[in-house]
Amino acid sequence: MTSIGKIGEQFVAQWLINQGWQILHERWRSLWGEIDLIAQHHNNNTIIFVEVKTRKSKNWDQDGILAVTSQKQEKIRQTASYFLGEYSQFSNFNCRFDVALVHHQPHYKRCSNNTNLAIKVGQPIQWQGYQLTLLQYIEAAF
Repeated sequence: MTSIGKIGEQFVAQWLINQGWQILHERWRSLWGEIDLIAQHHNNNTIIFVEVKTRKSKNWDQDGILAVTSQKQEKIRQTASYFLGEYSQFSNFNCRFDVALVHHQPHYKRCSNNTNLAIKVGQPIQWQGYQLTLLQYIEAAF
């Protein structure tokens, strides 16, 4: 069974693909931590490191944004630095740290796994047994 965190990451990855991004890595790990998504835009030399937070209603951390603490940000920066060292072809690219906030709730009707869905910020989509909403996509969050 796939975790809701992984489903949220796949959902955001599909949204990024629809926006013209190519997903380079999912859940890329180093000694310092993990980056949920790493993507490159097809039109420019930009790499984004995306932290995805998937939450239910009435959560303690304002839909996940409070979980992206300064310590978490530093771990992501260190992991991104290590990534750029490992993949030197990206070392001169512009880099950005984004945060995606996803809301989920169970959806018991048959749901589509169609990856061609028009995912829009703020609009719920039925996806892999859940109703998911990309609440907010924060570019250059930190």
